[in-house]
Amino acid sequence: MRRTRNHPRRARERGRRLLAAAVVVLLAACASVSSSATQPSGGDDDDADAGPPQRGGTLTYGLEAETTNGWCLPEGQLAISGIQVARAVYDTLTVPTGDGAFAPFLAESVSPNADYTEWSITLRPGITFHDGSPLTAEVVKNNLDAYRGKYPGRSSLLLAFVFGDVADVQVAGPLTVQVTTTRPWPSFPSFLYGSGRVGIMGQAQLDDAENCARNLIGTGPFQLDEWRVNDHLTVVRNEHYWRTDSAGAQLPYLDAVEFRPMPEQQQRVNALKSGQLDAFHISSNTGALTIDEMRGLDEAEQVNLAESDDFAEVGLLMLNTTKPPFDNPIAREAAALAVQRELASEILAKGIGRLADGPFAPGSIGYLEDTGFRTSDPDRARELVAQYEQETGLPFEFQITSDPTPELVQLVQLTKQFFEDVGMKVSITTLEQSALIQKAIEKGYQAITFRNYPGLDPDGNYVWWYDAATNPVNFMGFSDPEVDSLLDQGRESADPAARQQIYQELNRELAREHYMLWTSWTVWAVPADENVHGVVGARPPGGEPDYTGLALGHDLAFMWKES
Repeated sequence: MRRTRNHPRRARERGRRLLAAAVVVLLAACASVSSSATQPSGGDDDDADAGPPQRGGTLTYGLEAETTNGWCLPEGQLAISGIQVARAVYDTLTVPTGDGAFAPFLAESVSPNADYTEWSITLRPGITFHDGSPLTAEVVKNNLDAYRGKYPGRSSLLLAFVFGDVADVQVAGPLTVQVTTTRPWPSFPSFLYGSGRVGIMGQAQLDDAENCARNLIGTGPFQLDEWRVNDHLTVVRNEHYWRTDSAGAQLPYLDAVEFRPMPEQQQRVNALKSGQLDAFHISSNTGALTIDEMRGLDEAEQVNLAESDDFAEVGLLMLNTTKPPFDNPIAREAAALAVQRELASEILAKGIGRLADGPFAPGSIGYLEDTGFRTSDPDRARELVAQYEQETGLPFEFQITSDPTPELVQLVQLTKQFFEDVGMKVSITTLEQSALIQKAIEKGYQAITFRNYPGLDPDGNYVWWYDAATNPVNFMGFSDPEVDSLLDQGRESADPAARQQIYQELNRELAREHYMLWTSWTVWAVPADENVHGVVGARPPGGEPDYTGLALGHDLAFMWKES
């Protein structure tokens, strides 16, 4: 994670004037959302001089969307806003560490047998849920069974496939759970975190037939006080939370957190400036201009800005391979070559993020500087459009479905122009975040804006890309035997060198087939009031290095307000 101060950049006014002349009709409407090679710089840490953490106070936190379907976690559809709330209320069995590995969290240990087909999960003693009930092996077994679609009364929508290689879960002692898998699964501990989606719910919530989505009962640092949909969700301090800080003081520091869904990012900015919000989160995919503005305010000591591109997720345009035109590889390649990403960067970028050529960010297993992914060849794209229309007898036309965030829509509008310049006919529709995710699940789109694949263990992407015939979470709908084979090999291998080669080849295969058009690595930022401190990605309890990514929310237990 980096705290950044605004830094000077070389002006290239002559080049900008030339580019502006080429796309003058767009410049009046467009803002900074694209990517460039410039990375966020390091800077002074605004927390360094704040002194020891203070206890008390309520933090108001702006979210980019409401989680309308709630937090019955096995049945949830959580994007970043939902994950952030879940991390306040629920703990996971493991958490990521600063080196990209996973450490026990609610679990005291997670240990495999010799061939990684049996896992023993030992829980920390003395932990209770918000309703006072104890954390036991029986409750954890029931949660894992619910996630894999094997618990009566719970219907796992998406996570059943995630845990499809779990053959059995048994209670082996009051605090010990035994998990048997159908094949070697060395990366299994990463799935006990599940990008923050696999929290452990109390038995009363798990068994709540009518109100599981609203009856939030976890072991986390905060417990639910009130939820008014599309207005606010308030959580208050869990007085019996099990974690302490390095000085032995009980966490969390805050008395309460009030989450406020504010889909309009300018509303979040204005609310922070006026004191209605203490903090909010934002990504460069939808708010590069805002991040740039916050850097300036951080430099002026008007906000306290935390931002990170560590373990980055990637922005992309997903192509639906189950319907025309993108069921045809010619059409997918034409779309990739039509997009002039460098030109878009010159027009729209503010030095936030950089162009991505695949799903694996720098520093991740499988990252390649050159995946073979090619864009910015409009002449060849025109040839492929003509070839597609001649061979299929169909017009090359499609609709892009986008999040309605203004900066993202402006990027989509520019991309639409690139597509139309090579002979495609394109329309744009926008959906709020929950509806957009549902549209992706239903494959009710042709091309859709998305961000995904944070840079943890690449086996986590098995769920997104494996054979669509058996996998409802393969949103692009493709069935690629080469992808399946590589995913299987990567899942079963414990050899780091072999896994590196496997996932690099997977990177190349995805580039060849153009199921996804990559845009940029995402920078996540949390601008906060100058008196707000303690934004950390995750802080494992056993001395492991802190996880510094923000793409999966952050640990609110350490946030505090200076009085």
